[in-house]
Amino acid sequence: MAHKWYAVHCKPRKELAVWKQIVGKGIEVFYPQIKVQPVNPRSSKRKPYFPGYLFIYVDLEQTGVTAFKWMPHAHGLVTFGDEPAIVPENLIHALRKKLEQINLAGGEVFHGLNKGDAIVIADGPFKGYEAIFDEKIPGSERVRVLLELLGSQRKVPLVLPAGQISKKRV
Repeated sequence: MAHKWYAVHCKPRKELAVWKQIVGKGIEVFYPQIKVQPVNPRSSKRKPYFPGYLFIYVDLEQTGVTAFKWMPHAHGLVTFGDEPAIVPENLIHALRKKLEQINLAGGEVFHGLNKGDAIVIADGPFKGYEAIFDEKIPGSERVRVLLELLGSQRKVPLVLPAGQISKKRV
């Protein structure tokens, strides 16, 4: 077998501990994180992009599956049946590129957006639609926007991940 990408499932908020253990074993690991603007200034300025998951690049014939199953704070590899799920390399590259864009923009930030501002939905099923920013949902990286559907006067509220919107350029 050759080296391939796999996903490791971790216990909640233990991604960093598992990351340190995997790095200590000399295995290439991808821990996707984004910048955040926490309410508490002493809180972490970064958070996992996929809470509970890390990606490893490994030859499983050399390391074995059990090395990750019995690792403290880890649940093991993500599997389908008994087979570890292979994560396509192009997906890892796309994730790295997306995270770089988010982090270069300062993270999933909300400053500069005020209630009533016009936004564009940049990703997801409503990609390309224009909406109105309503509010940041407290305690999460999500926002509520108001979307006008089919020319109706009524605006439909949508809750979206903050990374799916951008301020409309005038």
